[in-house]
Amino acid sequence: MKMRIPSLVIVGAALTAAACGDPMSANERALMSRSNLSSAFETVPVGYTLGQTTYNESGEGGGPMFPGAPGMGLGPGMFGPRGGPGGMGHMDMGGGMGPMMGGGLGADYVGGDGLGKGFGRGRHGDPVIAQSTCTFDAAAQRAICTPMTDRGGLTVTRSVAWYNAAGVLQTAFDSLTTDAINTRSTVAGTLTRRDSATSTITNASDRTVSGLAKGSTKHTANAIASAKEVTTGTDREGAFTATRLAADTVKNVIVPVADTGRRFPTAGTVIRVMSISVVRASGTTATSRREVVTYDGSATAKMVVTQDGTTKTCSLPLPMGRPVCP
Repeated sequence: MKMRIPSLVIVGAALTAAACGDPMSANERALMSRSNLSSAFETVPVGYTLGQTTYNESGEGGGPMFPGAPGMGLGPGMFGPRGGPGGMGHMDMGGGMGPMMGGGLGADYVGGDGLGKGFGRGRHGDPVIAQSTCTFDAAAQRAICTPMTDRGGLTVTRSVAWYNAAGVLQTAFDSLTTDAINTRSTVAGTLTRRDSATSTITNASDRTVSGLAKGSTKHTANAIASAKEVTTGTDREGAFTATRLAADTVKNVIVPVADTGRRFPTAGTVIRVMSISVVRASGTTATSRREVVTYDGSATAKMVVTQDGTTKTCSLPLPMGRPVCP
């Protein structure tokens, strides 16, 4: 007669073995922890797309990063998604690198009209502040726009400055003589979840688009942006502080103005970096990712992705293509 061994005995033996010696190395455990955090790369810090960044609104998720959720990604959508049409969606790059950060590049950087023919029109020139009331402040040497509060409770402040081809400051946008527009934005606020976890948001962006004067055939964008999302709370594992940092740099990205069928960028570089960490009494888990997109005038941009020390080189078909990675 075959004796049946109770499952509790097997479980007990396994626990005893684990106590005597963990077969998983510290490096392996660290890799698994970083992998659990990696889903937070699929979205951007809350409110980031309210500034001038390389992301589309679809990159906004259901709220701040919350480590208690499955996959260590976003927590329950207390604040509601801000996603919208456009963008490139979530793109699987293969090779275990996951989707492109924040759902991909915004339309301006893959073939939209935003930085091309669509820029330099309306009351203030920059479509981002088309509906804003902006008044020139001589002391600040800029037009200050009326602050707004988004539906999640974040306060958005913007200001703009206009320059002619000689670099002389203008007090208002002129569709004939304005050659460059500098727009600055900040996004700030504190959000509270139903479980009392709180998130502090501090984002900023500074973008200049030049080559706007009448007769120009191309626009050139240079920009920097940053975001900091810090959430403190308590979950089943205890107290935690979760931090997500993001930064964008746009270097001399050129977008043709003429309707030649090639509205996507033809030169320049976009650099995007995001880092994520969760701090507990037991230790810190962290991961980081960097994406560099380079345009060379062809219909394919080069994209280099580095995540936690592993680098992959991909190609990005333009316009509106999906990354192709080996």
